[in-house]
Amino acid sequence: MKTYLVTGGAGFIGSNFIHYILKTHNDIKIINLDKLTYAGNLENLKSISKNPNYTFIQGDICDVKFIQGLFKKYDIDYVVNFAAESHVDRSIREPEVFVKTNVLGTVTLLNAAKSAWSNGDNFKKGKKYIQISTDEVYGSLGSEGYFTEKTPLDSHSPYSSSKASADLMVKAYYDTYKMPVNITRCSNNYGPYQFPEKLIPLIINNCLNKKELPVYGDGLNIRDWLYVEDHCKAIDMVIQIGRIGQVYNIGGHNERTNIHIVKTIISYIHDNIDSSVTEDLIKYVQDRKGHDRRYGIDPSKIKDELGWYPETKFEDGIIKTIEWYLQNSDWMKNITSGEYQKYYSKIYL
Repeated sequence: MKTYLVTGGAGFIGSNFIHYILKTHNDIKIINLDKLTYAGNLENLKSISKNPNYTFIQGDICDVKFIQGLFKKYDIDYVVNFAAESHVDRSIREPEVFVKTNVLGTVTLLNAAKSAWSNGDNFKKGKKYIQISTDEVYGSLGSEGYFTEKTPLDSHSPYSSSKASADLMVKAYYDTYKMPVNITRCSNNYGPYQFPEKLIPLIINNCLNKKELPVYGDGLNIRDWLYVEDHCKAIDMVIQIGRIGQVYNIGGHNERTNIHIVKTIISYIHDNIDSSVTEDLIKYVQDRKGHDRRYGIDPSKIKDELGWYPETKFEDGIIKTIEWYLQNSDWMKNITSGEYQKYYSKIYL
C-alpha cells in the first residue's frame, strides 16, 4: 500500500486530486497536509473526511522540524506538492510571501524527502517527488507556437518567478543527488472547488450576484484551459509511469481569450438561469502589470510517452463547472465570507 503526502490538498487542484486518487485506487493512503490559508477549505473534502485511507494534518511546508517529523512518523512513498501561493495579483503586492512558500517551502520538502529516502548513495526504490508547476514559468507566447518542455524559462510575474525558482531547485536535486523527481507544468485549470479569485468562478459568482465582471485590458489575453479532472489523471500517470527526472507539460488544447470565457459564462447563465444577466455587467479594468499575452502548451510528450490526453472538451467542461457552482451555492457562500471579502476588496474593488 503506497502512502501519498499531498501538500496543499485542501486547495482547488489538490482536493480534486485527492478525490480522483481515492476514486481510482483502492490500495493507497493519503496524508493531506495543508496550512489552511484563505484558499484552503476542508469543505472541499467533506465527503471523504471519514475515509480510513485519508488523513488530514494542518501544517506549514516551511516548518522544517514539522516536515521532518512527518517523514519520521510516516513511510511516505510519494510527495505531490501542490502547496503554493498562486494568485498573480497578490504576488505583485506581496512578492516575499510567494518566495517563502513557493521556493523555501519546496526546498524544505525536498530536504526532508531526500533524508528519508536516501539509501547510501542511492534512493530507496518506489519513492518519488512530484512538483506541480505551471505554464507561466515559460513567459508569454506570440500569436503562434506552443510551450514545450525545452522552452526556456522566462517568467515575468513574482508568482511565476517563484514557481520557476522552485522548479530549478527540484531539477537541481535530480541533477546533483539523482533524487527521483518529476515536474509537471499545466495550463489554466477549471472545475469544481476553485477559489473565486480565479477567472471562471469569479465570473460565475459575480453573475449570480449581479456584480460587475472585471476584465483586464482588452480581454484578449489567451489561455489554454484544462479541466481539473483531466489534470489529475495526468499527474497520476506521471507518478506511476513517468520517467525519473523528466518534465511533463499538461495542456488542454483549449485556447480561449479571457473575454470569450466571460461571455460564454454570461450566455449560459442568461439562457438557463437568469435572463437579466447580460454583457452589460462587463467592466474593463486597467491591465495587470506584466500581463502575459498568450499561453499555449504542446502536450505531445506526455501523450507519446504515457498515453495521456485531455478528455474534456471546453464546451462540455464549462457547463459542468457552472452547474457544479449552481448546485453548490452554499459552498460558494461560505468561502466568500469573512477573510475572503477583505482580500477580494483589495484585488478587484
